[in-house]
Amino acid sequence: MSSPKKSKPRRVIRSAREIGKMREAGLIVWQAHQAMYRLIRPGVTTQDLNLAVRETFASYRAEPLFLNYGGPPGFPAETCISVNEELVHGIPGSRKLKEGDIVSVDTGCRFHGWCGDAAYTHAVGNVSAEAKRLLEATLGALNLAIELISKCKMWSEVAQGIEGLIHDAGFCVVESMVGHGIGQNLHEPPQVPNYFEEDWRREEDFDLRPGLVIAVEPMVNVGTAKLIELPDAWTQISADKSLAAHFEHTLAITENGVRKLTGPPEGDEVERLPEWLRNPDEWLIW
Repeated sequence: MSSPKKSKPRRVIRSAREIGKMREAGLIVWQAHQAMYRLIRPGVTTQDLNLAVRETFASYRAEPLFLNYGGPPGFPAETCISVNEELVHGIPGSRKLKEGDIVSVDTGCRFHGWCGDAAYTHAVGNVSAEAKRLLEATLGALNLAIELISKCKMWSEVAQGIEGLIHDAGFCVVESMVGHGIGQNLHEPPQVPNYFEEDWRREEDFDLRPGLVIAVEPMVNVGTAKLIELPDAWTQISADKSLAAHFEHTLAITENGVRKLTGPPEGDEVERLPEWLRNPDEWLIW
């Protein structure tokens, strides 16, 4: 779940042990995304996707982070599901996916006290050329961020790279929503913007050192970067109703580089997966 832009303290550094605990939560989040991925097709409702996440978290007795977030009354589901012009925080319900839609699914959980958070925007069947370019650019921005984190000293350098890639693709970075630190709570310092602004760099920039754990989540609109909040008080749509996309991973900076805590299984983690997830050829990998 993205964080509204606002001033926050700098950052928290995690130990290797704490990062290991966060990986447990992150792997459950990855499995929840696999459960949704298996269902994405025309005719499936957004509530069907949310139920798959609910069942995944329940199987591990993991706490859904989004359910009741910001309450009372709070967000009413385990997953934010946003379709087409909806950028983030869409509420699951009876809406059926249609051929040509794009659908962003964002979810997170707390497991044994530690959190994971990740998002992916799917194409539903055959989508327009513009939609394909949007998804490629937004996922490309996330992958570029992961690459640059290992090379850069300060987050502002990474943010410049994200913004440049998106602008070169002809799209807009949404500045009113940002990524965030994450640990024992969903939203922790620092704020993690996807754009470069000189005032922000001077006042809120942070260094990229081992032990930092952040949720990096490029959020991109085809048209205007401005958002409108729908009457449900949660769903954020592009002001011109152009397509919007959102990708996210929880990332840890370690002495050996960047680790995707919400990424696919590594080594013997595969052996601990439920049977339906044992075949890597069927995984959604990002």
